[in-house]
Amino acid sequence: MLYLCGYTVVLAQSPISRIEPPNWWVGMKQPGLQLLVYGKDIRHLQPEIDYPGLQISRVITVSNPNYLFIDLRISPQAQAGTLRIHFKDKDQLVATHDYELWAREPGSAGRQGFSPADVMYLITPDRFANGDTTNDQVAGMKEGPDRSFKGGRHGGDIAGIRQHLDYIAGLGFTAVWLNPVLENDMPRYSYHGYSTTDYYRVDPRFGTNESYRQLSREARAKGIKLIMDMIVNHCGLEHWWMKDLPTPDWINQWPTYTGTNHRRTVHQDPHASRYDHRRMVDGWFVPSMPDLNQRNELMATYLTQNTLWWIEYAGLAGIRMDTYPYPDADYMAEWTRRVMEEYPNFNIVGEEWALDPAIVSYWQKGKQNSNGYTSELKSLMDFPLQHYLVEALTSEESWNKGWRQLYECLAKDFLYADHMNLVVFPDNHDMSRMYAQLNRDDELYRLAMTFFLTVRGIPQVYYGTEILMANPGGGDHGLIRADFPGGWPGDEVNAFTGHGLRAEQLEAREFVSKLLNWRKQKRVIHHGKLMHFAPEDGVYVYFRYDDTETLMVILNKNEAPYALALDRFAEMLGSASQGRDLFSGKTYLLNQPLDLPPRSPLVLELE
Repeated sequence: MLYLCGYTVVLAQSPISRIEPPNWWVGMKQPGLQLLVYGKDIRHLQPEIDYPGLQISRVITVSNPNYLFIDLRISPQAQAGTLRIHFKDKDQLVATHDYELWAREPGSAGRQGFSPADVMYLITPDRFANGDTTNDQVAGMKEGPDRSFKGGRHGGDIAGIRQHLDYIAGLGFTAVWLNPVLENDMPRYSYHGYSTTDYYRVDPRFGTNESYRQLSREARAKGIKLIMDMIVNHCGLEHWWMKDLPTPDWINQWPTYTGTNHRRTVHQDPHASRYDHRRMVDGWFVPSMPDLNQRNELMATYLTQNTLWWIEYAGLAGIRMDTYPYPDADYMAEWTRRVMEEYPNFNIVGEEWALDPAIVSYWQKGKQNSNGYTSELKSLMDFPLQHYLVEALTSEESWNKGWRQLYECLAKDFLYADHMNLVVFPDNHDMSRMYAQLNRDDELYRLAMTFFLTVRGIPQVYYGTEILMANPGGGDHGLIRADFPGGWPGDEVNAFTGHGLRAEQLEAREFVSKLLNWRKQKRVIHHGKLMHFAPEDGVYVYFRYDDTETLMVILNKNEAPYALALDRFAEMLGSASQGRDLFSGKTYLLNQPLDLPPRSPLVLELE
C-alpha cells in the first residue's frame, strides 16, 4: 500500500508533459523509433525500460534542458502491449510513463495507394459540411467561428464529411483528399489547415483523432480511399515548440525575417547562386509559417515518424505533400524512400506548381537528372496540363494557339519517368474555379471535364466543381473555398439533394457523375495507352486503348457542327465499324465522316 501511494505521488509530480509519437507499432520494417520527450529540466534524467524485445540504444540531449530524445530498438519478436518508461535522477525514480505498442492492422504493409483507377474528390473540410455544430467554438482555441467572414472558420468538420460519404460515393469518386485537418491554433485564417500547431492532433474544431480514423474506416467500406494532406516544409507560428525550441537550428533562422524567393528552378538551374538556393529552401513561406530545418537529424526523424504514424493510425491510402520543392531536397528523397520502403504499394503526390513539364518531371522517381539528383516520389500534380487546357479552351484557334497548346503540352510526356502516375485536375483550392476560368461557359466546362476524366493520369476534382461553383470577384481564396450549399443548417440551396440548384447545375452534376461511374469500370482508362492526333480545325482527337478495348475521344470546340473525316485515324480505328457515344447513346458509323455536334465532346466505345 505504501509503495502504491508513493507511485501515485511520482505520477502526480511528473515533469514529463509530452512524449511523441504518442504510441507505436510492432512489426514495422525498420526497428528504430525515436521518442521526443518534453518537460521542465529533464535533460539530466535517465530513462529505463524493461520490456521483452525492446531496448534503449541511445539517449540524446540537446542545448535546451527541457528535451530528451530516446532512441529505441524494437525487435521483430516484440509483442504488442504497454511498456513502462522509468525516468530516474541518479537512483531516484522521478517519473513513470506508460507507452503503448500496438499490433498493426492485417495487411497494413501491403496497402494499396491511389492509382489511375481512382478519382479523387478534394475537400476543404471547413467549407464542406457542418455535421457537428457543438465543436464550432472550442474553449481555449484562438479563433472562433465567423461564417460571415470569407477568411474565417465556417464550421465544416469531419462529421459533415462522414455524413455525406454516400453523396461522394454516388457521384463515382473512389478517393477523398482533405486539405489539412491537424490542429491550427492560429489567431486568424486558421481554417485552411496549412499552419500546423500540433502534428499529432486533429484540430478539435474538425473533430478528434478517433473521428478522423472512423472517417477512414467508413470511407473504405464504401470503396473510398483516404488521402492526407501533409506539410513538412513549415509549421504554424503558434506551434507548441516555437515557444521553447529544442535547438536553435530546429527551424531555419535569419537575422531578420526573410521570406522564400519562390525560385523553385534553383534545384535544376546549373547557373543558380548559393544565395538564391538558400533563400528558396530556407526562407519562410510567410511570416506566420516558420521554416522547418530538415537538415537537423532530430527534426528529420520527427517528421518522417509523424508521417508513418498517421499512415498506420488512420489507414491512409495516400499522401499529398504540400510545397514539395521547398524543404531540403535530399531530405524529401529520403522521406519518400522511407515511406515507400514501409508501404511498397502506397502512393504520394507532390505539389510542384510549375507550368513547365521539365521542372515538374525533375521530382519524379526514375527521372535521370543531369545534376544527379534522384527522387523517390511516384506522383506529381500536373499543373502544366491544367494550365494549357484552359488556354486551349479560351484561345482562338490559330497556328500556335488553342488546342495546339494542349497537344504540345501532352507531347512533352517524354520528360516524365511515369506520366500515367500524374494527378490531373480542372482546379484546386489555390486557384479560381474551373467554371470561372472558363468564363462560366457550360459547353467549355463539359469539354474540360471530359478531357480530365479520360486523359492519362489520376484525376482530382475539387468539391463543388460538379455543380459549377465559381468565385465571383476574382481569385480570393476565401471565395474559391466557398461553403458547399446544403452543408449548413438553414441553407436555402442543398447540393446534396439537388434542392434549389439551377437546371444547368443539375445537368453538370449528372454529366460528371455519368463520366465518373462509367470510368470506374473502364480498365482501358485506368491502364490503357494514349495516342493523340494533331488538332485540326478546332477538333482534338485522342484514343485510349489496350489489347481488348479502344476508346475514341473527340473534343469539338467549333461553334457549328463539324464533319470529321476519319481517314487519318485508320491506325487506331482498325477494323472497327461503329462507335457508341457515352453521353447520347447514339451509334456512329465509322465508314463515313462523323457529324460532330457543336462545342461538344464525344466518347466513342469502338465496336
